[in-house]
Amino acid sequence: MTLKEVPCGQTVKVTKLTGEGPVKRRIMDMGITKGVEIFVRKVAPLGDPVEITVRGYELSVRKADAEMITVE
Repeated sequence: MTLKEVPCGQTVKVTKLTGEGPVKRRIMDMGITKGVEIFVRKVAPLGDPVEITVRGYELSVRKADAEMITVE
């Protein structure tokens, strides 16, 4: 399952990051790394962006980036 598919109010754990080069680097720079827990706070009405809490701070992630984050 990817982060894009997670419903609001759920906490998940990152298992894998897909993506290439600068895109993957940007995701990792935001603090999203393997093993970290992510709480899905809100999803915009059209599904883009997804508002999440990672390591105690809030982020908005585009749908395209959320698809690259595999969670369990």
